This record gives sequence, structure tokens and C-alpha cells, in this order.
Amino acid sequence: MLGVLLNKLASRTFCVLNTLRTARADHPVAETEQLRFVSVVEQDELDRNVYGLLGIPVDAVDFPNLLKQIATVTELRRPFLISTPNVNFLMKSQKNAAFRESILASDLCLVDGMPLIWIAKLLRVAIKERVAGSDLFGRLKAKTDSDRRLRVFLFGGADDLAAKVGAKLNASDCGLECVGALNPGFGSIEDMSTPEIIRTINASQADLLAVFFGAEKAQTWLIHNHWHLRPPLRAQFGATINFEAGTVKRAPPMLRSTGFEWLWRIKEEPYLWRRYWNDGLALSRLFLTCVLPMMFGLRWVREDAPLSITAQEDQFLVKLRLSGAATEVNVQIAINAFHKALLANKRLVVDLSQTDVIDARFFGLLLMVRKRVERRQQALEFVGISPRLRRWFHLNRFEYLLPSETS
Repeated sequence: MLGVLLNKLASRTFCVLNTLRTARADHPVAETEQLRFVSVVEQDELDRNVYGLLGIPVDAVDFPNLLKQIATVTELRRPFLISTPNVNFLMKSQKNAAFRESILASDLCLVDGMPLIWIAKLLRVAIKERVAGSDLFGRLKAKTDSDRRLRVFLFGGADDLAAKVGAKLNASDCGLECVGALNPGFGSIEDMSTPEIIRTINASQADLLAVFFGAEKAQTWLIHNHWHLRPPLRAQFGATINFEAGTVKRAPPMLRSTGFEWLWRIKEEPYLWRRYWNDGLALSRLFLTCVLPMMFGLRWVREDAPLSITAQEDQFLVKLRLSGAATEVNVQIAINAFHKALLANKRLVVDLSQTDVIDARFFGLLLMVRKRVERRQQALEFVGISPRLRRWFHLNRFEYLLPSETS
């Protein structure tokens, strides 16, 4: 079983991310635009329909609403990071706190992986549709009623694949127009983040920056350059560049829907067998040690059980005491309470001494509250945690939200 990540490591990661978010040197966006971006995010984050699934956030969104959201973000021209968690993402997030934080920092997390859909159903998480990165790229490529094509910059991919795919897009009557393609080669994050590279991307006036690296490298690069990039939409599309170039055939839709796409991927790219083997073993352990106990635990949870929230405020902090069931049916009550508490702009303490259970939707809300608090360079504090509730946090893989037992 994977070990519990140390709280100190997570705290150090938070500091790094805060430094990146607040950086001002060589900033390509005006300060007023930064403030406007933060205010828009803060209005929307708590209302985001997001769930906490085994330590990471996942959004309940279908393709029609996703495309509407993308159109809105493109019009607003504000930074919007999309992550596409799959089994490999999940396993890496269990071992790499910095990688996990890059997922938590994302504005939208699309479930790309049928095993995660299956686990979500077992844990009463309302994620019904797989939204793979390759499928998203295909939907954006599809011709729309809009006269304006979405401008895309293709970054990464082996050799000259990005340039070939860009030429292919521009030669077809589709919804994407390639306005730039660049393969930075192999190197460190810093090597691929030179001022010249960033200027080239920004000068393209792209709406979408499509990154084709491995998961960890892509997420790290996107976070590292978050405030220096101008394309509003940013996402890691991984192997999509190979599918679009035709160097690798994608699995048939029937095979993708059954969750056995990995068998096809191994057939096409045999070297992937080790990754799928390791991820499969780790997921099996996670299923036995966390998912199954949660399934049995949820059987005893009344979905309509009530929740009450009381607030205590003094000169320095606001304390919210949650009494009852912190579940999806009561989430709007909590959203209203957290909205009001955050407006006070003080330390936020959440008292869980009278909380019976926390479900996936509520964990998603707590992650959004944490983002708001972290943006102020503070920490979301929990008190009154019983051993039983601490174990529930551990089973859900959100133990990193809690203070260590020795603190």
C-alpha cells in the first residue's frame, strides 16, 4: 500500500505554487487583468460541480457544457488550465505531492479513464461520462456553426509531428486553426521555458495551447509558466498528437467504452506494458484498501441526513462548526456558509467534531475552499477530528488536508 505523503512536503509544494501564482517579474498580463482573473475565479470556484475522488478533484461535466465553458473562457481571455486525470494521473498523484498540486490547481479536471468512472459509480460520485483528452481535441476539431475557428498552438510531440498535424488541420475544413507549432526537444523545464519560447507562443495569439508531453512534465511546465502564457486555454493532450498524425492508431470506440483501451495501446506501443502493469497493480491495492471499505461505509450513510452549520467570528478568525452529514444533498448550505466566511478575509477554521461523514461532493467543495484560502497564502485549518473521521479522510486519500497527528 502506498504510504501517506508527509504534510511538510505538501506545505512546501503549496509555497512553490503560491510563488508561481503571485510572480510579477516579466509578467505578460497587466496587474489589473490578474486581479480580474482572481475575482472571476473566486466567484465561480465554490459553485464548481466538483467531486473528490481518491485524493484528486474530478468535475461532473458533459461535452455540451464543456464546449460552452470553453467558448466563454476563450471570450474572456483568462487563464484556464484543464487537466485530464486517468489511472496514470491518479497513481502519480499518490506518490508525487507536486504533481497532485498541479491537478488541484487546475480549473477543470476531466475524467479520462473508464476505471475511474467505475470507481466513481461505486462511491456514489455523479461522473457518468468519460471526457478523454483525445476526444476533447476531436470535438474541438469538429466543424461548428461558429464562423470563427479556435486558434491552437501545438507544443511538443516527437520530431516534427506538431508541424505535420498543424499543416493537416489548416488544410482541412475543421474547427481548429493551427497558428503555431513547436517541438522544444528534450531538456529540463527551464530549458523549455526560455523567453524566446514563451514569446513565440504568446505572439501566435492562440486560444488554446495544446501540450504533448508526458503527464508529469506537461503539468509541471504548465504550472511553471502559468502567469507568463497568454493563450487562455491550456491542456495536456499527451498521445493525442500521435493519433492525429496517424503514427499510432487509436482503439476502436467499442473497446474504449469497455475500459480495455489499454490492451490496444500495448498492441500499438508495446513499451507501455510496464506502465499499465504497475498502474494496474497499484490501482488494485487502492481498490482493496480504500474503495471497498468506503463502499461498505457508504451503505450506512443516509443520503437525506441533515447538516447544520454555525459560525463563530472574532477579530482574527472565523470558525465554522459542521454538525451532521456533510453530503451532497447539503452541499448548497455549506457553499453559502463558506462564501460568507471567506468574505471576512480572516483565518478560516473548520470544526469537524460533530461531523458524522463527508462524501465525495463535500470533499470537492473543501478542495475549492482550500484553493481560495491558499491563494491568500493561508492554510485551511481543521479541528475536532475524531479517529473515525481521520480514517475516513485517509480512505478517501485526503489525509493531506489534515494536520499531522503529532502536530
